[in-house]
Amino acid sequence: MTRAMGAAMRRIHVGNALSAFGLGFTVPYLYVYVAQVRGLGAMTAGLVLAVFAVAALIVLPFAGRAIVRRGPLPVLLAALVTAALGALSLGLAGSAAAVLLSAAALGAGQAVMQPALATMIVDCSSADTRSRAFATQFFLQNLGLGVGGLIGGHLVDTTRVSSFTLLFAIEAAMFLLLVVVMSTVRMPHSPRFGDAPARSAKGNWKQLLGNRAMVQLMVLGFVLFFACYGQFESGLSAYGVEAAGISTSALGTALAANTLMIVVAQFAVLKFVERRRRSRVIAAVGLIWAVAWIVAGYAGLGHGSQEMATAAFVSTYALFGLGEAMLSPTVAPLVADLAPSGLAGQYNSAFALVKQLALAVGPAVGGPMAASLHGPYVVTFLLFSLGITVLALRLGRQLTPAQDQPSSAARSRVVARGEAPTEPVAAEA
Repeated sequence: MTRAMGAAMRRIHVGNALSAFGLGFTVPYLYVYVAQVRGLGAMTAGLVLAVFAVAALIVLPFAGRAIVRRGPLPVLLAALVTAALGALSLGLAGSAAAVLLSAAALGAGQAVMQPALATMIVDCSSADTRSRAFATQFFLQNLGLGVGGLIGGHLVDTTRVSSFTLLFAIEAAMFLLLVVVMSTVRMPHSPRFGDAPARSAKGNWKQLLGNRAMVQLMVLGFVLFFACYGQFESGLSAYGVEAAGISTSALGTALAANTLMIVVAQFAVLKFVERRRRSRVIAAVGLIWAVAWIVAGYAGLGHGSQEMATAAFVSTYALFGLGEAMLSPTVAPLVADLAPSGLAGQYNSAFALVKQLALAVGPAVGGPMAASLHGPYVVTFLLFSLGITVLALRLGRQLTPAQDQPSSAARSRVVARGEAPTEPVAAEA
């Protein structure tokens, strides 16, 4: 990595932390704000959450095309301004129509940030440093969300609308501060759509869908986000309250345990992950999450004390956090390595689209099941977790050695040149 790439990467990581910090102020309180503080009811609050998903699904296909043509930085700046306007107007909105329109702007901006930032990380990293770069991104995102949520919890007051307006104003300010920070980034030149022969958007999507490994990874990604992230704030929390009798404070503790596990374990597991095949790491995550669902089953369906049920439920979230820490340096770099030169933005946007679809379907399926069909709910998602392991092993057969285990491939290249892998490369005469 060059000095310029390192400087750009540091600003990108600062940007990730700032955006997560701003989101942390409002994400935990959005439902309460719309339904109770603004008095618009549970139906409108539910529609707001749906609007976030729908907005993302609409804009992401176009975002990939824009990133390929214009580069990730201009797209990111436009997304940040859109999100800032959406956040500020959401804090001031008093009617259902205004709230829904503001949520659409905020959701669209947030959705486009993800592939734009991911593509910037790809452009500013090499195959050897990419896993660590994405692990750092995930670490800072969770740290920012946790700190933002903690501070926001001390500022918010459900009896005062102005306290929520303040939270949304802080979120908007973080996005605008991020515009200033990212405007100073000097991106290294990377292949763009304009640098290559002209090709239609339809042709780009046809090429992507013709990449068998990428299609399998998107299917795997859907199951990952559906079976884990799609259950966090809906199905799993409903199951904990209804089946395990978990209090709201214990639910907060479980969410904190998830974040704490990620923050503590992220770099500890990085060395383990970097030395192993990516497909095997993802397969191991499926097994860890299967254990998590078994523990959740004990929490809600066992006959132990309430204290034991609470401990088991908190442990479930912690186990999910361990799996997330293993995925962050694995899946996103794999998407980048599967993308042809100049199309990283298209592939990142396609994967983000699959993620958003899973996050929209997951709560819709898991929520009702968790509230009334406790046993089938746990069994269903236990099987999905085992399915992750099967899909990951099948994906491994489609990957080249360099895609599945870049560190091993790099060592093989050094050895092939007749040099010891632990020695610096000597200058050629």
